[in-house]
Amino acid sequence: MTQQGTLPRPARHNAAAGHDPAPKAGRKSTFRPEIQGLRSLAVLMVMSYHIWLGRVSGGVDVFLLISAFLMTLQFVGRYEQGRSMALIKHWLHLFRRLVPAAVTVLVAILAATVLFLPRTRWMEIINQGWASLVYAENWLLQTQATNYYAADHSQASPFQHFWSLSIQGQVFILWPLIFVGAAVVAKRFKLRYRVLLCYVFAVIFVGSLLYSIVFTQASQTEAYFDTWARLWEFALGTLVALALPALRLPRGWRIGLGWLGIVAMLSCGLLLNVQASFPGFVALWPTLAAACVIAAGQSGSKLGVDRILSSKPLVRLGDISYALYLWHWPVLVISLAVLHRDKAGPITGAVIVAVSLVLAYLTTRFIEKPWREWQWPEVRRRRALVAIAAVVATAAVPLAGIQIQQRLESEAVLAQAPKNNPGALALMPGFVDQADANAVLLPTPQTLPQDWASLPNSCSGDLQPKDKTLQKDCFQNNQSDTGAKKVLVIGDSHAQQWLGSIGPLSDEKGWRLYAMLKGACKPNIAPQHVSADCDNFNAAVASEVKNNPPDAIIIVGTEAAPSSPQETVIPGFEATAKSWADEGIKVVALRDNPRFSFNMAECVATKGADAPDCRPREQGLLAATNPLAALDGKLPGVAFVDMTDLICNGTECPGAVGNTYVYLDNNHLSRSYAASMAPMFSERLLAATGWGP
Repeated sequence: MTQQGTLPRPARHNAAAGHDPAPKAGRKSTFRPEIQGLRSLAVLMVMSYHIWLGRVSGGVDVFLLISAFLMTLQFVGRYEQGRSMALIKHWLHLFRRLVPAAVTVLVAILAATVLFLPRTRWMEIINQGWASLVYAENWLLQTQATNYYAADHSQASPFQHFWSLSIQGQVFILWPLIFVGAAVVAKRFKLRYRVLLCYVFAVIFVGSLLYSIVFTQASQTEAYFDTWARLWEFALGTLVALALPALRLPRGWRIGLGWLGIVAMLSCGLLLNVQASFPGFVALWPTLAAACVIAAGQSGSKLGVDRILSSKPLVRLGDISYALYLWHWPVLVISLAVLHRDKAGPITGAVIVAVSLVLAYLTTRFIEKPWREWQWPEVRRRRALVAIAAVVATAAVPLAGIQIQQRLESEAVLAQAPKNNPGALALMPGFVDQADANAVLLPTPQTLPQDWASLPNSCSGDLQPKDKTLQKDCFQNNQSDTGAKKVLVIGDSHAQQWLGSIGPLSDEKGWRLYAMLKGACKPNIAPQHVSADCDNFNAAVASEVKNNPPDAIIIVGTEAAPSSPQETVIPGFEATAKSWADEGIKVVALRDNPRFSFNMAECVATKGADAPDCRPREQGLLAATNPLAALDGKLPGVAFVDMTDLICNGTECPGAVGNTYVYLDNNHLSRSYAASMAPMFSERLLAATGWGP
């Protein structure tokens, strides 16, 4: 999402993103100051909404449309003037101008991460740094289903805003291919180039918009970062550029159209519930608003909005808007993390804006502008490639260096783990501590956020669900003996975390362990109307269990409240467990682990395992008795397992036990700690189910 998208600065020196350098003699300049001002207005919207409102403004969508509009003017102009499309040269020229500013910000983010952010966040930031460098950040965020609207920006990745730059980078590869392909077809079959492009991009517009609407309704957080769900916004910008020469509006109409577009654009983020609807059909609001402003053009009237948009302050702001977009988000995220705030106030926000403006000006003046004016890479393609590679290496070297250092550190610590990191075994009677005095906690802080328990394979054979929508959520261990017990884990991430304890037992006993898991979706045979996605998942699981019953089902039967002893049995537990038990399936209900209102892992990583803040009292976290205890004996075929005495020690619930991180965030057990409980878990599960010894 950058004002010029990820385009070269379309300032006075460049007609538009990706446009040729200053117009040669006899060639009309295509620079439109009101579009530069529109870009400035969009970046100001993005900044203000991010910093003060914690919402999405629709400014990103304006950037996407403008970038396609300007690129279309360039390629259509080349074709109609009989000039070469020069595809390779175009790409080299484009990315040579875009990459230096992006790499500058990327390297600065890495430095700030090392200096200011907890080590528990390093791995995520490194991974996103690589994705941002290769214009794939949106795909990474899509796989993580990141909530771009989260109110607490201090916990966001400082690279998260690169998602829109990544989509634009992908379109900057795709769109020129379409322009060149259409040119070949038009010449071969003697077709009108503009008309052919109108048909092509109309198909893209309609197809992508329909896809976006459907995908947004199914999974809005994933659709937000999806390239195909965004193509229609670029296609709309292209269609506006193609249709503009035929549009002849009276001055009065253009004045009204311009103001209508600006008012609609500014009000978009305030009036629309973007959290639930972007980028579906609702994103037509900001894009059509921007199209109105572009179509209004230069009205030549003092009353026209173009008079304001063409003003020197907005045009000059447009000159640095690419860098401004690059800087504002990491400055916001890192500032909030350092200040331990979840949002910026009026004064803090103003300082963030000021710092971002200064950094954007310096980046544009001393990095982007010199690289844009450097003629040596323009002489040959090889030189341009060398220039781009050199800039990319500036970011790739520190990214790789930090990764290598982290891996070496982890390997050194893991070599001493059996002696130095006993985890839950340290709470067992008679335990003798043999750890070195300087033993390091495991997992290392950098790898802790990825320390999730999991199963290695997708479900196959008779364990593969018949429902195709369920297959992507089903995983199994490596056991293949079809005569072995089938043990199924069902639930959300709090069921998944116990795979660290269940897995070793299953491997020891030769059980075929498999799991059907969905985040934030508690198991229930009846619809709970929390979300349609969860109800559909639970219905599919219930059908699968009925048609292909396992020998046992393991679920988490309670839900703990953050930093509170309030703990409740999950809704519908009794009916669900009884239904399965009546089918002859052994049901094992686990008690939930204590949760916190703060990130326990970061507490330990930054303050140390012995810090009082990281060792809250057990009395304030655990209910006096397990809520499931009241059901013991009332549900034949249902067993209960409580492991909380190996998470809390009777007086407190420490964030680290036996030199092992207990939690990987504020409520999930680390895989390492769950694995350290495996021997005790095995003993209790076998005793509760009668499958012992």
